[in-house]
Amino acid sequence: MKTSTLVGTGLATAATAAAGSIATDPNSAWYRSLDKPAWQPPPVAFPVVWTPLYASIAFAAARALDATSSAAQRRGLRRAYAIDLVLNAGWTALFFRAHRPRLALAELVLLNAANAALLRRAWRADRVAGATLLPYLAWTGFATALNTAIALRNPGR
Repeated sequence: MKTSTLVGTGLATAATAAAGSIATDPNSAWYRSLDKPAWQPPPVAFPVVWTPLYASIAFAAARALDATSSAAQRRGLRRAYAIDLVLNAGWTALFFRAHRPRLALAELVLLNAANAALLRRAWRADRVAGATLLPYLAWTGFATALNTAIALRNPGR
């Protein structure tokens, strides 16, 4: 894997993480007032989980990009990666800043589709890169279940 590719994917992923971190406010009165399921992890769990997930996304993207020989496949992988990062950051803004759990859930469905597309492209380029993305997909699957539960428990919000 080329250092320059990893630096590029690392910076893009770090920007996504920073945007998400800035938008997240688990201590807001709005968030604290939501009816959340008992299986909701404590707020401290989220950065603990997301930090290695973001690192794995950057690593997987760099590895897959460097393993892709065709310029067209590389462009497609870059596009899938960029779309995924935009949707990743967008969920946080919709949920925490716009206070729209249902809209955030709809966006999360799109993120899951983007995750699957990114996984497919990464897996074709390099199986290690694809396998590295599996925990990210598992976590966003969990996030979908949690967002669904919150949206259902808070119908007027």
